Amino acid sequence: MSGVPLRYAARILAGQSPDSGAVELLDEGLPFLQGNAEFGAQHPTARWESASAPKVAEAGDVLVSVRAPVGAVNLADQRYGIGRGLCAIRPHTGPSRYFYWWLLSSAEELNSVATGSTFAAVSASDLAALLVPVADETQQAQIADYLDRETAEIDAFIADQEELIGLLIERQDSTWQAAIDGMAAPEVPLRRTIDSIVDGPFGSSLTSAHYSDHGARVVRLGNIGVNAFKEEDEAYISMTYFAELQSHAVERGDVVIAGLGDERMPLGRAAVIPELGPALVKADCYRLRPNRLMTAEFLAWVLSAPQTRGRFGELSRGSTRQRLNTSIVGDVMVPLPSISEQQRVVLQTSEQMRELDAAIADAREAIALSKERRAALISAAVTGKIDVRGTA
Repeated sequence: MSGVPLRYAARILAGQSPDSGAVELLDEGLPFLQGNAEFGAQHPTARWESASAPKVAEAGDVLVSVRAPVGAVNLADQRYGIGRGLCAIRPHTGPSRYFYWWLLSSAEELNSVATGSTFAAVSASDLAALLVPVADETQQAQIADYLDRETAEIDAFIADQEELIGLLIERQDSTWQAAIDGMAAPEVPLRRTIDSIVDGPFGSSLTSAHYSDHGARVVRLGNIGVNAFKEEDEAYISMTYFAELQSHAVERGDVVIAGLGDERMPLGRAAVIPELGPALVKADCYRLRPNRLMTAEFLAWVLSAPQTRGRFGELSRGSTRQRLNTSIVGDVMVPLPSISEQQRVVLQTSEQMRELDAAIADAREAIALSKERRAALISAAVTGKIDVRGTA
């Protein structure tokens, strides 16, 4: 298909922010959207209102994020005041849903022209220059109907896989909990089971500016999985600088614990350090060196268990972002069974966990492939590479 600049196919309304005092929490006034933070799967959910919003999108307008993440798209389901982070696209003719799908497929092109060293952004002029594939209203409606239908099936499959992942994680947690609940062992503060605990270098003492192509390995938060060390995301510093940071060194058999976390990678997760050669921990990664009372494998296992992670969450409350420190880690209570019982429980649960981990990985791969297929389908449909006539 050939194309025409968007400026000839639609009105482009650049958002504008009202005075700060004119924006309030949403009640019964005109909903106001600051930017893409209020975007949903297809329609936004406003948190604010403004009676004096200078720019207003109408129901049916396509809302495009012009600030990071550039190219996010929603459909306005009612009138909204729009801030500087958004533009509203109002087609002169044809269904808005077609323009919605086309703009979704244009996100990569928009990002290629985005400017800004800290926060990427595009202008209304950048949007106006995008080429809209030429199609009559009938074709546009057919393409929109086709994509509504096909993407709904893909989205349903993705939702099923996400639900499956949630169930598998619940099963992992219940397996962990049952194993710990079944132990007749006293609980002790973690500090009794370790010889030492060390944090990574503070602040500017170790940043990405110190990284080199080879040398001593830097263990970062991304390397700490849930009872698993992740080999990807490798970083190194020179051996010369490593010599200055020896107090933060780690070696095979140490345990590392994550001092920061989120919903996907929880606070307090831990892993046993494999053979890495010379290595050290970065800030917010704590190195634990177990003593004779506890094996490294059991220590990482029990720290990664949902009960312990839950305790870490409770102990870290009160800060803006959940964060541990060495005192909190040392204070957390952990079970202390015999060494033989530690070895037994880790061996007994490891195979179950591996099977569940494999199933979770398969579901995540299926989601990633489905999202790729969805994006390719949208692009092919709006550019005419797929003939959608007669597909209803």
